[in-house]
Amino acid sequence: MCMDHSVICRCGRRDASFNFKNEVMPPEAIEALYCPECSHDVSVNPDTMIRDNGWVIHYDMDVAGLYSNRLPAGEKERFSPDLLFDEGYITWRGVYPGDHIDSAREREELAKLAKANPKKYFEQMKSWAINRMARLKEEGWRKAHEG
Repeated sequence: MCMDHSVICRCGRRDASFNFKNEVMPPEAIEALYCPECSHDVSVNPDTMIRDNGWVIHYDMDVAGLYSNRLPAGEKERFSPDLLFDEGYITWRGVYPGDHIDSAREREELAKLAKANPKKYFEQMKSWAINRMARLKEEGWRKAHEG
């Protein structure tokens, strides 16, 4: 189970939805969020932060550390902001902020084809997914590089 939580960036112009894999970590483990507009002057500390395509997530590693005993054995030793983000414990809902909204809208457009031409729908859905991930990877989104 994943819990969704929305966080507003420091400048207040944008927000991002986060997933909390298996509710291992609490929302309070996010100290701050910086969008591309407000992250320019942020000096990223890899001990507490990750950068993803202009966005910066600042984790409260003290709070996260209180919950680190909930992590699987192999992951406790790798406890870091990278682990929290890359393993889904505190990560975007989707590949990037707003992805869950954008991809639903894009899939909705393709779904119109499902009843009219199911074969073409499946072909288009497959190529959409492949092309979309290639585009997101090229744009530099961290989660698009998984697998």
